[in-house]
Amino acid sequence: MPERDGMIRLMRDTAPPKQLAFDLPLDPRYGREDFLVGPANEAAYALIEAWPDWPDTVLVLTGPPGSGKSHLASIWAGRAHAWTVPVSGVTGESVTHLVSNGALVIEDIDRAEGRDEAALFHLLNRARERKAPVLLTSARPVDALGLRTADLRSRLRLAPGAEILSPDDALLRAVIVKLFVDRQLVVDLAVIDALALRIDRSLGRAREVVSELDRDALGRGRRITKPLALAVLERMGVGEGEGDED
Repeated sequence: MPERDGMIRLMRDTAPPKQLAFDLPLDPRYGREDFLVGPANEAAYALIEAWPDWPDTVLVLTGPPGSGKSHLASIWAGRAHAWTVPVSGVTGESVTHLVSNGALVIEDIDRAEGRDEAALFHLLNRARERKAPVLLTSARPVDALGLRTADLRSRLRLAPGAEILSPDDALLRAVIVKLFVDRQLVVDLAVIDALALRIDRSLGRAREVVSELDRDALGRGRRITKPLALAVLERMGVGEGEGDED
């Protein structure tokens, strides 16, 4: 029987016996070829691609959780041979060592817990002196970080940057498809449509939903269908949970 339009080949097309579902982490794919570009992130992607022709030593990349900041930072780190540390890893004792590498990614500067503002300001100054590029990622804009150190706040305000916006419909659908492909799952386009129509416009939320669907389908020993997707969304408190039967 020929494969109908809109159907992607399904590796779990037949229903195997009920299986145990284990919470095994799926390593994210942070290669350049894995980053999907759309209107929501094209400015940020262009800025990363422009390196080393950056307008400043320090660049701030902002966007909601799960929007692709770490992916872009990883792409740049690979090109610049940069080290990557969380903001909590920037301390008075670590500044000299971190700057010595010549390029650095500092992730999640919006996380106040463990954030040493004096050390961060000192690092940015040392990096500028050594002309060592620093890429900072944040889930919130600089003015919403609640920084107490005026000099640091001023320094970050002056730093050029790019914001990743909420994905448009095309990008969200493309990311959902890729999330299934990364898990070696292929589903009917009706499933993609159902998810894209109901979930928040958040790439992080898309990852959560696909992960839950994968786990649920494996536990039930059945393929992922639109009714199953709607049932999982309803259980997660997303959408109406109504749909056609298999």
